[in-house]
Amino acid sequence: MTDRLSPLHETHEARGATFTDFGGWQMPVEFDSISEEHAAVRESVGVFDVSHMGEVEVSGPDATTLMDRLTTNDATALGPGDSQYAAITDDEGVMLDDTVVYRLPDGVEAGSGADALAGMDRALDAGDGDPAYLFVPNAGHDGQMTDRWTDYRDETGLDATVANATDDWAMLAVQGPDAADAVDGATPADRVVGLSKFEATVAAIAGVDGWVARTGYTGEDGFEVMCPADAAEGVWGAFAGDEGDGDASAPTAQPCGLGARDTLRTEMGYLLSGQDFDPDDEPRTPYEARIGFVVKLDTEFVGRDALERQKEEGIDERFVGVRLLERGVPRHGYAVTDGDLTRVGHLTSGTMSPTLDEPIGLGYLHESYADPGTEVSVVVRGDEKRAEVVIPPFIDR
Repeated sequence: MTDRLSPLHETHEARGATFTDFGGWQMPVEFDSISEEHAAVRESVGVFDVSHMGEVEVSGPDATTLMDRLTTNDATALGPGDSQYAAITDDEGVMLDDTVVYRLPDGVEAGSGADALAGMDRALDAGDGDPAYLFVPNAGHDGQMTDRWTDYRDETGLDATVANATDDWAMLAVQGPDAADAVDGATPADRVVGLSKFEATVAAIAGVDGWVARTGYTGEDGFEVMCPADAAEGVWGAFAGDEGDGDASAPTAQPCGLGARDTLRTEMGYLLSGQDFDPDDEPRTPYEARIGFVVKLDTEFVGRDALERQKEEGIDERFVGVRLLERGVPRHGYAVTDGDLTRVGHLTSGTMSPTLDEPIGLGYLHESYADPGTEVSVVVRGDEKRAEVVIPPFIDR
């Protein structure tokens, strides 16, 4: 049941957005059209409201150990201002979620939310105090992950504070070839456009201190901006050009909804939690999901032993892309066959690529059919449609 709204919900209503339920949030699916918004991100710049993503803050003497035990990547490698992509796995190595982990300035206390960044427009390495992190679960998973972190902390006696700060933050994604120009024009902080990929800093946008990272989920250059929820309208207006009043006559960035975000990430072959993997309906490990690069077996995380065994023994199915060679649109749940009605896998995502104007899909195929160029078929409404296997991304980025 949808019962959570973005702090920008009324702003989006005034702009004429259409909405959809996503992970228990009512979020804009499109403002003008998915194809127009998709093209803006590929060719220029778009801005997304992604406030449905969770924010969980972790701080204290054992914060690094806690993060390292519950994510598959190496949290000890992060210094203040660094971030990394990681999976969250159970004892069997099955993915519960994927996430981005940010190392905040030292001394930020979990539970203080975005207000902790106020007045911190300074070098990140000047911080004092205990390490602090913010990680971003997918929509609707913030409570579950807060409980998981808290329970593990208590079971192991670690000294760390864990707080679900999702309602304190708003999160925007500014994406596209012109994203750096858009962000540069919105903040006086010169260092922001100099950030490398997966670096972050504190910077003022529309007069509001926020956490700005060179991250995103579209395949284009871009930034994700986290700011206090009660200041979201001004920050959105700094990019969309409407300052929260619905006047988008001359936007700096095209407002974009989750429809375009889905087509953009599908073209890149990026995973969608709850669809491309799900612990109940689509249980997959990072190796099966083709993100083994986030698994650091030299760290002691939950699920490590199971994943080490799987790496040694190999996997039966692998996440790949398919491109249809006939008319038809691939969709979630469609069977993939060898062309002679023998099932060899299934799709978890599918769309008509706006960039390529071709039908593309993502899913899991048996290893013997997972090599690029392999001919397969996708069953569309009972008919086998010829297709070929592609290793994402589908586009050159």
